[in-house]
Amino acid sequence: MGFDFGDQQPRRLTRVTPAKLATFDDCPRRYRLTYLDRPTPQRTGAWAHSTLGAVVHNALKALFDLPVERRSPQRAAALVAEHWKDAGFVDEVQAAKYRRRAQEWVAEYVEHNDVAFDPIGLERWVSAPTGGGPGGPTIIVEGRADRIDDRDGELVIVDYKTGRRQPDEYEARSAQALAMYAVAATRTLRKPCHRVELHHVPSGTVAAAEHTPESLKRHVTRAEETAADLQKATDTLAEGGDGQELFPARTGRHCSWCDFRPSCAEGQQAAPEARSWDLLAPLEADDE
Repeated sequence: MGFDFGDQQPRRLTRVTPAKLATFDDCPRRYRLTYLDRPTPQRTGAWAHSTLGAVVHNALKALFDLPVERRSPQRAAALVAEHWKDAGFVDEVQAAKYRRRAQEWVAEYVEHNDVAFDPIGLERWVSAPTGGGPGGPTIIVEGRADRIDDRDGELVIVDYKTGRRQPDEYEARSAQALAMYAVAATRTLRKPCHRVELHHVPSGTVAAAEHTPESLKRHVTRAEETAADLQKATDTLAEGGDGQELFPARTGRHCSWCDFRPSCAEGQQAAPEARSWDLLAPLEADDE
């Protein structure tokens, strides 16, 4: 007695992170340079705004690693100093000014937000097979969320922002990364997750959105479409396809500050080169 499985083959699942999906959507050429070409092509140096964002993220993570009674504004400011780096700033003077501002941001964030609880995840890796409808999953979505809170039995995805603009509810709702973290966290941590929040540390504002099953499904469908395109291009490249054609450069203003500008002739022609500190939010007059 045997079993007839027909001609069915196990479905191949594409592993994707929100960063990979966003990179491919923004510029297929940058995706290839980042994830496929080896050795990795020449990149720019550090960007000051990226350094600033990383320091704030690291300081807030370190704060929540402390016992609740030690999570004071003063300790938060000290953690910024402990994690500080000068990479990308024009000089030590500029770096020092932004260090002081970052210390103020984080101290005020701790003063005006509830930090007397333990998040269920800090820089937590979450993963989930998803998509595909009745035929089963087509992708595995995974990534590292800044913070995951457990509020009354439901998970909340928290993402810290340090950029120039204050995010709004639309940005929180349309952020594919947050939606994917919500889907993956539900699977990984076995609790429902619909709420996502963007915490803009410089202004102390919170932009929040409540996802529905339908809105999450739309994000998953878009992720599936992007994943299918990038996997097809990757497979064709591996079979000897032309990388320039399969991963075209999508040029624009963003080429000014692309990490791979030194390795992309199209990007160099599309926009002037930005300085490593040009994307920093302007300092207030008192800080100049």
